[in-house]
Amino acid sequence: MKLAVARQAAFAALLAVERGKWSAEALAEKSLHLDPRDAGLASDIVFGTLRRRGELDFLIAGYASRPVEKIDTEARIALEMAFYQLRFLDRIPDHAAVNDAVELVRRAGKEKSAAFVNAVLRQSLRDSSRRGQPDMALSIPAWILERWNAQYGEDTAAGIVRASVERPERYIRVGSAAPPPGAEPTEVPGCYRLPEGDPGPFRFQDISSQAVVPLLGLQPGQTFLDLCAAPGNKTAQALETPLDAIASDTHESRARMLLVLNIPVAVLDATKPLPFERKFDRILVDAPCTGTGTFARNPEIKFRLNKDDIFDLRRKQKAILRNALAALAPGGQLVYSTCSLEREENEDVIEASGATIVQTMRRIPGRDAGDGFFAAALRSR
Repeated sequence: MKLAVARQAAFAALLAVERGKWSAEALAEKSLHLDPRDAGLASDIVFGTLRRRGELDFLIAGYASRPVEKIDTEARIALEMAFYQLRFLDRIPDHAAVNDAVELVRRAGKEKSAAFVNAVLRQSLRDSSRRGQPDMALSIPAWILERWNAQYGEDTAAGIVRASVERPERYIRVGSAAPPPGAEPTEVPGCYRLPEGDPGPFRFQDISSQAVVPLLGLQPGQTFLDLCAAPGNKTAQALETPLDAIASDTHESRARMLLVLNIPVAVLDATKPLPFERKFDRILVDAPCTGTGTFARNPEIKFRLNKDDIFDLRRKQKAILRNALAALAPGGQLVYSTCSLEREENEDVIEASGATIVQTMRRIPGRDAGDGFFAAALRSR
């Protein structure tokens, strides 16, 4: 039986995510040789399945003869893919989604599981009365949703949930250059929305990410340190202003990503006192965080997080900010940012630093365009 190459790539990518890979990395690897149309379908299936995994598992449970957690990995992923296509992709014929799901499991060497997958999917097609949409809140771990309800209120939290299961819009960093055809200007200078098409020479960068660097108030000739710089999008944006700049990151493999910027690059652990003899006029700390504001873009995060991660990261964030403030020149300005929605990683870290707050920015998915972000411009006391 012939298998659609897009579904083969999506299945392989989702298996790789299950084993710990990041979705974007796994998808790029598995769809490397696909034509654009097939690569687009593979991307739809992978990210849609991950974004709506809780809803899909709820649907599977309605037809399966065993708990979802008891279904072997290959069968569960094939079922999630199939239910996603049947319920959320209008252009996919039912028979194609079902037949390929069964064949994927069979080719994975799970003959008995293939029969099980076939039975579950055939039953779901026969039972038209149960084709309603499950609650999208099922696709957010309950402990995270509880936190958002408490911090933001139920209406705002519901907006965050809605945004987390939808495909994020595409934004590019153009700066002062001419944008490509079809690009639309946004409220962030130099940031354009690109609904479709090739970005050309420009970097994809979320609008919320692009809103951080302006808080630095950069001026030509200033000394600038980007402490957690990889992959370098914010550093490149900062360098649109001529600066005496240094970029750094903790891991050598990530620091190598910064070499294309043609500025000095350091490999250092910012949780420890910084090795620089000089002080910097401007410092950017885009701190490592839980990433709870990026569930639409990085949906696997929500299934890998646990409550302790928030507090472990907060300890690291506090240390990084403390060391960064020590490297700030008198009268200088530092911006601390995360793509987290959690107060513990944002306001609590700022308050513990003792720094003077110049201004803050918070972007919330569902209310604001783009990912969730928090940023604060600070000065040493």
